[in-house]
Amino acid sequence: MGAKGLPIRDDVPAAELRRLARREKDRAAAARLQAIAGALEGLSRAEAARLAGMARQALRDAVLRRNVEGVAGLHDRAGLHDRPRPGRRPRLDEERRAALRQVVLDGPEVEATGLSAWTLAELCRAVEERWGVSYHPGHRSKLLRRLGLSRQKARPSHPKADAAAREAFVQGGCRPPSTRRGRSMPASA
Repeated sequence: MGAKGLPIRDDVPAAELRRLARREKDRAAAARLQAIAGALEGLSRAEAARLAGMARQALRDAVLRRNVEGVAGLHDRAGLHDRPRPGRRPRLDEERRAALRQVVLDGPEVEATGLSAWTLAELCRAVEERWGVSYHPGHRSKLLRRLGLSRQKARPSHPKADAAAREAFVQGGCRPPSTRRGRSMPASA
């Protein structure tokens, strides 16, 4: 059973837990498996947790999860439902985030806003006007990344630019450099 304290479910032997930990892709779950295996082998809880690179309280939480859910309980995603994660809930729900993503992709209404492209400050101002949610200036780019977007600036273009010339340049249509530059040398030289 290991050290004194909370009993550990021992339906899977420590050697099997270590084998599962070696094959585990999730590093946190592998550390939990290693720590529980160490505790089952007789190490103190503090020593087993230290060797696995975790706090003793984290090992206790892992033991509780394993006792209730088995080995599958040591993963952050157990079964079909995501395990609740600590932290603050997002300010915009899923529906509003989808609407915001579409707003960004559609771009601002030039006549109504006077903007030709969204800036982070203007985008957050629009979110605050539409949904009453304000964001800290340093959090704006995180908001876009969570939407699967990146902060990009539109390339400036002159209103009288020749679109055909621009397309030819993009396609590599520049005139190739001449191989005959300068004076030609006589064949006898």
